[in-house]
Parts: sequence; structure tokens; C-alpha cells
Amino acid sequence: MGTPLPISVLDFSPMRDGETASDSLRRTVELAQQAEELNYRRFWFTEHHNVPRLTNAAPAVVLAHIASVTKSIRVGSGGVMLPNHSPLVIAEQFGTLAGLHPGRIDLGIGRATGGPGTGSEIFRMLRKPSDARNRFEFDLDELLTLLDERQADDAPYVPARGLYLPVWLLGSSTSSAAMAGKLGLPFSYATHIAPDDLQVALQAYRTSFRASKTLQRNYAMISTFIIAAETDAQAQDLLAPIRPILLQWFRKSSVRVPIDNARTPVVAAAPEQHLPYAIVGSPETVRSGIEAMVRQTQADELMVITLIRDPIAARRSYEIVARVCKDIT
Repeated sequence: MGTPLPISVLDFSPMRDGETASDSLRRTVELAQQAEELNYRRFWFTEHHNVPRLTNAAPAVVLAHIASVTKSIRVGSGGVMLPNHSPLVIAEQFGTLAGLHPGRIDLGIGRATGGPGTGSEIFRMLRKPSDARNRFEFDLDELLTLLDERQADDAPYVPARGLYLPVWLLGSSTSSAAMAGKLGLPFSYATHIAPDDLQVALQAYRTSFRASKTLQRNYAMISTFIIAAETDAQAQDLLAPIRPILLQWFRKSSVRVPIDNARTPVVAAAPEQHLPYAIVGSPETVRSGIEAMVRQTQADELMVITLIRDPIAARRSYEIVARVCKDIT
């Protein structure tokens, strides 16, 4: 019998109707602790700016707290949006985290802004040039150099030098996948952003992969939306209030919808049309869905996204996923 499929959690810290930022952040911390209890491998936290209802603007701050109230689960960014920050600041922040929590910190890097629209408003607020995204490859090279223990003596010092701080490249395109491969980095693909390009991106990653001093073989993690319940019908009921949000995400709509309003009118098209890799159902349905995904993609790890509003049902969903994945290798 092989090693069970590693599973992890990706959290957006959404603020539901009637909640404060403190409420949603407290729920995020509780989710991380639960994920650790269920033996999830990682808990990653996203970065967004100027997005109503999301309280995830400062990943390094939240991750520092989560790491301090957990013991073993890996904690990381899913991801830090490199165009928004200087490479030195990221290296210093996550180097400090790696020093405080040795062997438990992941640094996931993305090339988006984590904000609505084209990102120009985000860049203005962050005092970044409008072409900041065009510097991504250069800034990534600088970040990796800053974290490299073999730097020259006169190079800028960062606390992460010589510490184990895995750098992941996040993406939803073939270009980011190929870049991750050429740099010998682990790659995380977001099916919730661009499901149609998953297979071609994974092929680009594996084809372009070159072994590095930190990674000898390619390693791909796939994030996907999962809702698990005791029956298929119950899982579909849990999905119902989330349908407007998913439709908004994948149609890139700018219209705000309430997080908790199950009576929100839903566009006729089902979210599954926009989420071909979503898995919603009973333990048996979830098991077969995960097995099929792993067969099709040869993924090394699965990162679970769920937006279930009922905390008891959400916990049960994570429990079911953890249980069925123990038998998936």
C-alpha cells in the first residue's frame, strides 16, 4: 500500500453577513487548527486587496499568528502577490517566519495583484508602478537570490538565508507552469481560476522541469473546490447558497453578491460548467471524484477549497475529505 494522497487547505477568510473582520479571522484560525487535527499537510492563506468581504490583505501577519497556535501543520501563502511587494520585504517577512517556526513555513508566490479589475487601482494604493507585473520574472529571480544561502558577503542580509523555506510558484497558465519547471520549483495550479488550462499547464510544467538543489523531481499540487456531506443531496444543498459566488468568480463579474443569501437569484448555468474539477457529494462521490482527478492529472498533492457557511457542515466536509484520502495513493 502506497503513501496516502497529501491534502491541504486553501483559505480566503471570507466575511459573512453580519460578521466583522475579527469574526472571519477567528474562523480562519480555527480552520487551521482543525486542519492540523485532521492531518492536513498545509494550511495556505491567500492575498487580496480592496475586495469587499475578504479579510486576507496581510498574509504574513495572519500566518505568524496561525503558526503560533498550531504545532505541526505547514503554514504558507497561497500566495503572496509578488508585483505588490519588494522582493526584499517578502524575503525578510517569510525569513523571519521561517526562523520563528523552522521547517513549517511555505512561501507561495503569485503574479496577480489579488484585487479587482486590471490591478491599476491596487498598484496606485500600494505605491507601485503600473507596469509592476511586467517585472515579475526579474523580481522572482531577485527573491530567490535573496533566499540563497550562497550569496556574496556584501549581498543584502535576510533572516531566511540558510533556513529551509520552500518557494512555490502559483499559477493558472502555461507560462507560470513553464517558469516553475525551468526554475525547479514546486508548482500549484488553481483550477478555481482557470480550469480549462489545467492539463496543458501541467504538461508544460513537467516538460520544462529542471532539477534544482531544493527539488529533484517535479511536484505539482492542484487546488480544487470540494463540498462533502453524508449524501449527494445534502452536499448539493450546501452548494446552493455558494452558487452565486462561484458564478461571479468564474464569469469575472463585478456585481457583489451576499455571502450568506441563499435566495440570491442564480444565473441559469450551473457552476459545474465553470468548475469542471469541482467535487460535490457524499463520501463515495467525493472519493471517486478525487481518484479520477488524481488519475487524470497525476497530481502529487490536493489543496481543498470550500466556502460552506455552516461551521458544523464545513468541519464535517473537511473530515470526510481527510477520511477518504487516507485510502487514495
